[in-house]
Amino acid sequence: MYRIFCESCQAYIKQYQDQESRNEYRYKMTRPLQLISDIAQYKKHEQENSLLYKQVNDLIVFMRKHTHEYPKFKAFLWTLESREIKGKYFGIVPPEDLREQSKLINMFLNLLYWEE
Repeated sequence: MYRIFCESCQAYIKQYQDQESRNEYRYKMTRPLQLISDIAQYKKHEQENSLLYKQVNDLIVFMRKHTHEYPKFKAFLWTLESREIKGKYFGIVPPEDLREQSKLINMFLNLLYWEE
């Protein structure tokens, strides 16, 4: 499931290759997702306690609270925990952003952006 997420995330990001499109809201929503898909970068940001690290943690906590809406999150969160990504609440991300990121992750897990 983690591989599906990572590859789908990369396929989605390909849509935003030019500099102008990287200013779009939908691309900006992927920044925390990109960190989830790169364990080395996640660890680096964790040590720095960066803003992006805090955003990822808020997202993971949100996902954990909404597994009833998005059942695939349960298995996905388990794969993140196996990579020592567990989530801690910082309260810095607006709920509407967390909701949009969750919808995007759910689309990834449902293979909407899967490339074979």
